Amino acid sequence: MAHALATEVKSDCDLTLNEVGVGCDVTIRVLGGPGCERLRDLGLCEQLQVRKLSGGRNLICSVCGTRVAISRELAEHVLVAPVD
Repeated sequence: MAHALATEVKSDCDLTLNEVGVGCDVTIRVLGGPGCERLRDLGLCEQLQVRKLSGGRNLICSVCGTRVAISRELAEHVLVAPVD
């Protein structure tokens, strides 16, 4: 059901990682803002597919089989789009 929520969003409409529902698969469109260089150092980049596993004070995402915790403040600077 969470995947269905992600596909209901128009593909030309970017969301922040905070706005995506738990369980949704998304593609990173833009990494910009303070702190995003650290995400790049960890291997996150544009066109990478991510699944949001939990939301709270910190978001937990699955990236290439690895779980990564991202602060809500940093997730505001990660623009994503639903997986096609």
